[in-house]
Amino acid sequence: MPTKLINNHPFTTYTKETFDVVEMAKRSTHFYEWMDARRSVRDFSDKPIPEKVIEDIVLSAATAPSGAHKQPWTFCLVKNLEIKRQIRESAEKEERESYDNRMNEAWLKDLEPIGTDWNKPFLETAPYLIVIFKRSYELEPNNKKHQNYYVTESCGIACGFLLAAIHDAGLVALTHTPSPMNFLAKILNRPQNEKPFLLIPVGYPADECWVPDLKRKDLSEICVWV
Repeated sequence: MPTKLINNHPFTTYTKETFDVVEMAKRSTHFYEWMDARRSVRDFSDKPIPEKVIEDIVLSAATAPSGAHKQPWTFCLVKNLEIKRQIRESAEKEERESYDNRMNEAWLKDLEPIGTDWNKPFLETAPYLIVIFKRSYELEPNNKKHQNYYVTESCGIACGFLLAAIHDAGLVALTHTPSPMNFLAKILNRPQNEKPFLLIPVGYPADECWVPDLKRKDLSEICVWV
């Protein structure tokens, strides 16, 4: 691929295939309808998945844009049964405390249609847990801290890419955020510059899998033309 220097940095050509308006509309509608079929799932099968599939999903997530291209994320892929058990026990401890004492009445009422509680068996059933850590800074060889930029935003975008890649592979996932999540850094032995961002179990849906019949907001409720 041809390159040239801009401000003494290498740039590569970026020429994309273009589509006529009919094909463009067809592709955009197809992608929307495919993504609209995605659902968060809590009933997983323990059926194994090739590691290569999970690695490709993570590589797709890592194509996300990031502040100053610092790529401030680490994806921990957990398949070890004992570590998954430890994560479940710690997550359920925090979740039980949240449901019993931290969540107010309005929050609990909002969760009723989804049918969640503190019990999280999927953390052991799903063949993989992907734990995303955000890296607020990097440690240089002399232990000097080098700042990363827009870390939360960058990791959020990467997780969006991750969920789309999981769905595209024909798998299901759940965004799980037990709070606080510091136990994940301890169990997974992560360095001090990494903080837990999101926990995502990944796998096939269970043979009998039910999800809430939720409706997404209409375009007029989420989009404003100016």
